[in-house]
Amino acid sequence: MEVLSYSSAPCCDAVNLRWKLIVKSTSSHQFSLPGFRKNRVFSAKFDVRRKFLSYYNLDQAFLKQLNHQGGFRSLNTSENFKHVGQILSNGSSDGYVIGGEEDASISETGEPVTKVLIPGLPDESKGKSGATVSSCFWEWKPKFNVHYEKAGCENVGSPPVLLLPGFGVGSFHYEKQLKDLGLDFRVWAIDFLGQGRSLPFEDPAPRNEEEGVSETKDVLWGFGEKSEPWASELVYSIDLWQDQVRYFIEEVIGEPVYIAGNSLGGFVALYFAACNPHLVKGVTLLNATPFWGFLPNPTRSPRLSKIFPSAGSFPLPPTVRKLTEIVWQKISDPKSIAEVLKQVYADHSTNVDKVFSRILETSEHPAAAASFASIMLAPQGQLSFRDALSRCHMNNVPICLMYGKEDPWVKPLWGLQVKQQVPEAPYYEISPAGHCPHDEVPEVVNYLLRGWIKNLETRGLVALPLLDAPEGMQNNIARDLEFVRDGAKKVVNVRFFASKVSVWDFISSYIISRLRKLELKS
Repeated sequence: MEVLSYSSAPCCDAVNLRWKLIVKSTSSHQFSLPGFRKNRVFSAKFDVRRKFLSYYNLDQAFLKQLNHQGGFRSLNTSENFKHVGQILSNGSSDGYVIGGEEDASISETGEPVTKVLIPGLPDESKGKSGATVSSCFWEWKPKFNVHYEKAGCENVGSPPVLLLPGFGVGSFHYEKQLKDLGLDFRVWAIDFLGQGRSLPFEDPAPRNEEEGVSETKDVLWGFGEKSEPWASELVYSIDLWQDQVRYFIEEVIGEPVYIAGNSLGGFVALYFAACNPHLVKGVTLLNATPFWGFLPNPTRSPRLSKIFPSAGSFPLPPTVRKLTEIVWQKISDPKSIAEVLKQVYADHSTNVDKVFSRILETSEHPAAAASFASIMLAPQGQLSFRDALSRCHMNNVPICLMYGKEDPWVKPLWGLQVKQQVPEAPYYEISPAGHCPHDEVPEVVNYLLRGWIKNLETRGLVALPLLDAPEGMQNNIARDLEFVRDGAKKVVNVRFFASKVSVWDFISSYIISRLRKLELKS
């Protein structure tokens, strides 16, 4: 069995399936094994249905039944990915390929390839520190202070990367990306206005002294009868955040960026790219929420929008203030926060202490409750998620999809719908991982994001992550990515869906994962 290097990673061991040491790299320089030839690895097309049936000894009646029901109908396809050209023989993505069971790429000996060793996060105990992270504030408008964190700004000339957080969190949720990706790129992560540390420094709608206030009301901002002049048009909406991102890129970063967003941040990233394609080099969606906003947009539905008494602006109506106080006491309770984190992280061994403490800290800000009410009452954006995706597609904005498979909220079905609409976009399904794969399995997300950016920057001279050759782009590939965390080996499965994808690919992926779990339990 052979071990092929994509490109070496510091202190990364490559082993065979019997765990005998084959190669150990202690340098960041690239290398190739003696006698390496370009035709050592080639692509072979397998019928995943036949492979699945034979692996689990299922009869052909099952296959015929699914075919009869239309289970294998193909979706829209695209022959090639954009920006992908001749692949360099030394590969791309800082990993090692190891032999194993696989249904897409095999060695010349006929032994399938499955396992890839990837770098872990920077480990100070082993002498490798991460990039230095700086916390900053930028005054966008009077009283509109935006908090952001940055790393790697000394990497002059490297690609700029902007990270957008999900709802209820902030730039702190990208600490593992800032410290790791900041070693190679210039990286920024921002807090949306009304969230994280971008909450206002002053009360947007203070109470009058004559108002009778309870002990609870004393500590809550934004519940007065009249708004301050600077907050008279303030609504924490997706359109506000889209503008915030645009001005941040223009005034702080100063050049087009690779933008990545999780959950709400994914929607904002796509929305922003659709409105400002000239400022975007590529968009990565991390379990992006496919919708945002409960109330109709006044521009798109002017009559319908007039029915609702509030559109998230200050001052909030009295009924909204009373309801918010009740709801806020419940959702800001530490037990409620812990329960939500338990839902969205598939691997409950993940340390979320920092995330929990930062969310709790934000919830205790006096403006947090009123900001929450404004967000919930803010109208939908002028573009839907689907409209934004179509516009990005028309403008040739590169898109990459990375979805945690065990997400209880944004299930893989949503990623499939995005893949249908943009078939040339690489789609990586990560398991086990929930709603926040960048924090739950940052080693995997950082590896994939690095490789995708390198692929675009070299116009295809460096292969997309997990791909060995251009022919592989037409096949779906499943690999086990292995890395070291806290001194122990950890394995995460990543399935790459190519340009030719069918409903069966997602069905088989789900069934196989369920059967393998049953096998492990037995």
